[in-house]
Amino acid sequence: MLTVLRQSWPLLLGVMLFMVGNGMQGTLLGIRGGIEEFGTYEMSIVMSGYFLGFLFGSQMTPVMIRRVGHVRVFAALGSMISAVLILYAAVPHWVAWALMRVVIGFSFSGVYITAESWLNASSTNETRGQALSAYMIVQMIGIIAAQMLMNTADPAGWLLFVIPSVLVSVAFTPILLSVAPAPAFAEVQRLNFGKLFRASPLGVVGMFLMGGTFSALFGMVSVWGTRAGLTVPQISTFVAMIYVGGLVAQYPIGWASDRMDRRKLILGVSVAGALAMLVAFVFSPGFWVLAGLGAVIGGVANPLYALLVAYTNDYLSKEDMAAASGGLLFVNGIGAMAGPPITGWLMETVGNGGFFLFLALLMSGIAGYAAWRMTRRPSLSPEVTGAYAVLSPTATALAVDAALGSAQEEGPPAGG
Repeated sequence: MLTVLRQSWPLLLGVMLFMVGNGMQGTLLGIRGGIEEFGTYEMSIVMSGYFLGFLFGSQMTPVMIRRVGHVRVFAALGSMISAVLILYAAVPHWVAWALMRVVIGFSFSGVYITAESWLNASSTNETRGQALSAYMIVQMIGIIAAQMLMNTADPAGWLLFVIPSVLVSVAFTPILLSVAPAPAFAEVQRLNFGKLFRASPLGVVGMFLMGGTFSALFGMVSVWGTRAGLTVPQISTFVAMIYVGGLVAQYPIGWASDRMDRRKLILGVSVAGALAMLVAFVFSPGFWVLAGLGAVIGGVANPLYALLVAYTNDYLSKEDMAAASGGLLFVNGIGAMAGPPITGWLMETVGNGGFFLFLALLMSGIAGYAAWRMTRRPSLSPEVTGAYAVLSPTATALAVDAALGSAQEEGPPAGG
């Protein structure tokens, strides 16, 4: 790991600063939207825009890179992010915000694709798994650090919009001044949807539902917190707990994934997430209990994403895995676009608890479908399945493909 940090620290530092900016804007908009008296459903459309832009960016960025190269794409999209972060405060209207969220989602998708291709190219077969693990960790640290910065100024003013804009601008410096050359770019194609679904119905359905889960957690949590009357420190703490839970739980769930029937593990962690969210919905507990439940859903959702990817690849040939990762992320993106509007509708229909109800329904859907699929075909032995790869829901198809390739080379652990 020290070798990875020594070789890739400029890129990892830049990615962390980008994630601080992204983490701040997601939380800040939900809070500022309440101050501006935007409606719940209006804010859900704003939040959905990011995932529309992200999905579109994942399709267009490879074309842009082939035309003008990594460096120009990276600099252009990063500049766009920095500009939009300032414009939020200058144009406080929900329609303008929704359009800007599309732009910033598109731009972040392109930045991630460029950064991940750089990281992949700078790693060897021996260090790639460690590099991608470090990449995921710095992303989580960036989002957690963003929540701390939320408490440095008044969300009704300008400063909290200026800080992420400056950080994103600074993020260029270590990356673009790095001695590492721009890598050759290899686009990841999508697998035919029919073939992907036949290979793993649970993987496809689960990834669609996980898209809704992630978009609710990443986009709507601050909207819920504002509507529920939480203070800025409470909202930022709750968001941070989601990502702390995700960071901590990746490794024990990954360890279990390589040693047992993955469908049983998918069922178990989904049930745990559903129960945690039902407790939050039914009992409306105090803040610190809610924060603990937030850590639970974060500790379920982030590893479950990687678990579904690993499970799907158990039923694919090695040649199809790269294309399957692109297909799964596309399905996930469709689910992510639908998540915020449905969450907003439920919050307006049943109250603020609709946020937790939506998450409970999605987790229950994954658990129920996993249980049904267990009756449809026998499970694979852990000895013949591929290794679990630590993944973040923000990873693009390039990172997923590289992480899976590294995990396949390492193979399942001895005695698994």
